[in-house]
Amino acid sequence: MNKLERQSSFHKIGLFFSQYLRWLSPGIGVKRWFILTLMGTTLIGVGLGIVLLHIYRTAPDTWWLPILSTASLRFLSRPLRALIFVGIGLAMILGGIYGMNRSLMKPFIRPGRKVVDELTQHRKLEKGPKIVAIGGGHGLSTLLRGLKEYTYNITAIVTVADDGGSSGKLRRGFGVLPPGDLRNCLAALSDDEALLSHLFQYRFPDSQTGLDGHSFGNLFITALRDIMGSFEEAVAESGRVLAVKGRVLPSTINEVNLVADVKIPMIETDVRIEGESAIPKSNGRVKRVFLQPESPPAFPEAIKAILNADLIVIGPGSLYTSILPNLLVPDITRAIRGSKALKVYVCNIATQKGETDHYTCGDHIRALEDHIGKEIFDIVVVNRHAHFAVGNKIEWVELEHGLQRQYRIMQERLFDEMNPSRHDSNRLAKFLMELLNNPEKWMTNSTYRL
Repeated sequence: MNKLERQSSFHKIGLFFSQYLRWLSPGIGVKRWFILTLMGTTLIGVGLGIVLLHIYRTAPDTWWLPILSTASLRFLSRPLRALIFVGIGLAMILGGIYGMNRSLMKPFIRPGRKVVDELTQHRKLEKGPKIVAIGGGHGLSTLLRGLKEYTYNITAIVTVADDGGSSGKLRRGFGVLPPGDLRNCLAALSDDEALLSHLFQYRFPDSQTGLDGHSFGNLFITALRDIMGSFEEAVAESGRVLAVKGRVLPSTINEVNLVADVKIPMIETDVRIEGESAIPKSNGRVKRVFLQPESPPAFPEAIKAILNADLIVIGPGSLYTSILPNLLVPDITRAIRGSKALKVYVCNIATQKGETDHYTCGDHIRALEDHIGKEIFDIVVVNRHAHFAVGNKIEWVELEHGLQRQYRIMQERLFDEMNPSRHDSNRLAKFLMELLNNPEKWMTNSTYRL
């Protein structure tokens, strides 16, 4: 064997041992059980050794005694015998534990991934930062898809003011809180490749059955509400069915309606629009939104999550119909102000027709402050637009000059290459985690670009 072949052999042996030694790495919760197993095996070995010693000393000289003597390696020195038996025993224990874990976890391991990799990743995410995301609609779902790759300690707080589509029909027909936004968040926090997640998002086509427009998930949550006895229990049980990595909570469990005062062209006085789904269709500029009844009590678990959070993310999402309905619950806003978490507002990439036409980044911030007061955010995250043509359909939310002198603005390229008007979930989550883990990057800068 030449030098190159010896180096290759040593390298393979090193890889073999390093792969198995990873089971003893800190944080994956294996060493304690391995030590317990080893202690139990040692005690069994001591007991068998006492039995063998008794046989050696008391048994008559029969034909099987030499066989037993040879099997116990009595022809070798005692230290060498001990080393051989300990080595064989450890190899058998490690092999048995590995094989048992592989068999037990095989149904849950993704193809191509090793058991130790899955366990290490699970333990890491289980100990991840506590993050609260507040909003609704597609924006919040996009954010959650990215965040679940960094932590399982995610709480999504969602509005229950929706009155359109499937949610509106169920709300009027069954008196249930609108499940649409909660359903989207549950699906986002589950495995997107899983059949159950796709089933939960399935929407029945137009037909004469009365199910047209309804999604399976909405019907499922509504049915569970009757079975479990409460809406919040139905949402929690739905999360267990989908095996979500985190929690989805309503901002309030009281029935509320969203109302807006809208300035419509050619009409002198503001027009009052009732219903979340009707506001974007008013073709006017929203002046103010509020809940009816006003000041509903917050869901207690949502308050607890906010106060215990390491990071609170508000947005992205529809400004008046997804974000503000949560913040208009007074206890939610008070909890955000009282929390020691890093508080980030993620501004939308593009304006929303009928709701924020021609809005700049500053317009978004001022609209929030007009409703909930100033100095609630530590950072405002703004997308840095790409310099390429994407057609005339997208109206960017622009960062006006001088805004960074009033707020701590963090600007980064966060849009989705396939859909530039929306955030890329991975880019956004990665940027937020960098802000959380590296506070020196934003504490000393009024504007920051990676």
